[in-house]
Amino acid sequence: MAPGRLYSHIQLASKLTSGCDYSLFKDGIEPMWEDNRNKRGGRWLITLAKQQRHTELDRFWLETLLCLIGETFGPYSEDVCGAVINIRAKGDKIAVWTREAENRDGVTHIGRVYKERLGLSHKVVIGYQAHADTATKSGSLTKNKFVV
Repeated sequence: MAPGRLYSHIQLASKLTSGCDYSLFKDGIEPMWEDNRNKRGGRWLITLAKQQRHTELDRFWLETLLCLIGETFGPYSEDVCGAVINIRAKGDKIAVWTREAENRDGVTHIGRVYKERLGLSHKVVIGYQAHADTATKSGSLTKNKFVV
């Protein structure tokens, strides 16, 4: 089934109950840090305020999917593993996962293009977190490796 037809037949993210996730990953890649193609990577993380579920969540998630399907990241599209959306009571999250956190040029290019495609203001800062750092965090906040 074509991605567009599939999207029109699934529940909108904003209608999901708290605790639900959607993920879209390249064939053979599991949406987990431990997958060999993810474990050296990281994620660009968009954290939304509660009220954004009703105003921007669905648009952000659709744009994220279009970025993945359309290989929007140019020469670095191969570095993208997939994307995840987490619906949570305290605030929703969307993340684009990449395979190599140490690839500064690729990671920052992906982040800049992603931020632009979401239509985020230049005043809004989004952060990239290495999965290795997230896996070993001791608090609720993981340090950003890169920001755009």
